[in-house]
Amino acid sequence: MTSGGALTKAGALGLALLAAGLASGCGGTGPGGGATGPRTGAESPSPPSSPSPSPAATAPAQLCTRIIGYWSRRTLTEDTYGDYQSMGLSDGQYEILRKVVDAARAERERSDARTADRLIDRRARELCEERYRNGEPTGGPWG
Repeated sequence: MTSGGALTKAGALGLALLAAGLASGCGGTGPGGGATGPRTGAESPSPPSSPSPSPAATAPAQLCTRIIGYWSRRTLTEDTYGDYQSMGLSDGQYEILRKVVDAARAERERSDARTADRLIDRRARELCEERYRNGEPTGGPWG
């Protein structure tokens, strides 16, 4: 009969490997890649050599202006099917889009495509600034 001798040897081997792995992970490395000994916690980590800049947040009115301009141009060229949710627009932004596209269409018929394009930029900026004048949609997120 076995009294679990093989199991005990395997358990001891597993613990030894675990201890060896933990011990080797506690030392730092020197300039040549060799171990410098265990860390005491007193060392401060070295700063990154070139810190990456933190991303700047885009103001809501500016983001609105960009997406309204983009979708207005696509709508004028009939390169979209008009579902505001697939465009990533809120209901209020979609209302702005419709106003801008209607005005740009009329301007394109009266004048030309270049004038309509400038109108898109101007009207999108004006209407988005009005909507986000306090940093968030006026009338709440659904208004």
